[in-house]
Amino acid sequence: MSNVKIAVIGCGKWGMNHVKTAYKLFGEDLKYCSDNSEESREKIKAVSDKIIFTKDLADLINDTEVNAVIISTPAETHFEIAKKMLLAGKNVLVEKPITLNSEDAHILNELAIENSRVLMVGHLLLFHPAILKIKEFIDEGKLGKLQYIYSNRLNLGTIRTEENILWSFAPHDISVIQYLVNDIPEEVTATGAVFLTNEIQDTTLTNLKFKNNIHAHIFVSWLHPFKEQRLVVIGDKSMMMFEDTLAKDKLKLYRKGIDMVNGQPVKRDSEFESVEFGNESPLELEQLHFIECIKESKTPRADGNNAIEVLETLERAQEELIKN
Repeated sequence: MSNVKIAVIGCGKWGMNHVKTAYKLFGEDLKYCSDNSEESREKIKAVSDKIIFTKDLADLINDTEVNAVIISTPAETHFEIAKKMLLAGKNVLVEKPITLNSEDAHILNELAIENSRVLMVGHLLLFHPAILKIKEFIDEGKLGKLQYIYSNRLNLGTIRTEENILWSFAPHDISVIQYLVNDIPEEVTATGAVFLTNEIQDTTLTNLKFKNNIHAHIFVSWLHPFKEQRLVVIGDKSMMMFEDTLAKDKLKLYRKGIDMVNGQPVKRDSEFESVEFGNESPLELEQLHFIECIKESKTPRADGNNAIEVLETLERAQEELIKN
């Protein structure tokens, strides 16, 4: 497929990021933008008066020229909209979470397979150059055998009353950790605490246990005095840390660890080395990957199976929160 015409559904804050990025990358191949709010018409016009704005999804469903749809609407609408688009023969990139439960995600994935269409989920960090660099170091054996990973995603707000912090923040971290380990966890445990809204956890700690004695934990909170986005990856040869909120040295390599010498643990220490990584926009890389997969019939990095695996881990963690 050589020619791709794109539609973006949902023109809220993140949806407009998709609109602006798609227009920057693909110009007039961004044919439609759709939103329920009439106020969005002017926002789209400010990007380009050549983009067709519509409040009726039937307009882009019935336009056979449109073959790529980006869905950035509220999560509870993802399933129905994505289902309509796949049944209409469109390739679909839907923001995370792909659906609110793994059963619906399975249905979308099966529809995509049956109709030979690309289904991709917006697990944005899988396209972040720093995460790709960490993955490269792991795959090349520079960190040695993986031992554990931890991820902190902390901030004051944005607080939600319709979903807990696990579902709001942790999908990013689960998708990254499962991508780096290249597996799904054998065991999932989680605890949390409720302070603001009844039955809505404001902070959670999730533990993941993988094969080969690889462990991970994810700490997320929207009740935190400062913003922190830190990912630490520990191997038996070296360690890496990615902290996106830093002004410099965001990605560090530590050639340190513990060696067993004559049966005794001996610390191996050194200063960190700053690791360079690309400065490309993750959203641009994500959209380019989506279009490439359509044109070349490739399986996306964040395909339907990837979306299901992340959702199932989230569901297992949610069950633990309820139990505990």
